Amino acid sequence: MKKKRYSTEQIVATLKQAEIGLSVADLIRQLGITEQTCPRCKKKYGGLESDQVRELKQVLDENTRLKHMAAELSLDKVVLQDARNAGGLPDLTGPTVMLGSTVGS
Repeated sequence: MKKKRYSTEQIVATLKQAEIGLSVADLIRQLGITEQTCPRCKKKYGGLESDQVRELKQVLDENTRLKHMAAELSLDKVVLQDARNAGGLPDLTGPTVMLGSTVGS
């Protein structure tokens, strides 16, 4: 049997129905979910409104994107350090020399 995925808005709406008095057993039966799923959803989305859930999803997506960017930048840094250590690039961490300027004039 194929698992059905519910959107976060559907989950929040279902939790609201449970809060206003519809029995949890009826909700479980109507949605075709297990008894363990309901408390898990309640823990994750309980007390949130639909717009808050959308914002949460956007923040989580942005967080994932930023983590990927940080990982790529770390990898780029390691590659550049390896190239510098192998003699492919000059060492730019030493003192800086300004060309075309005279000191003390």
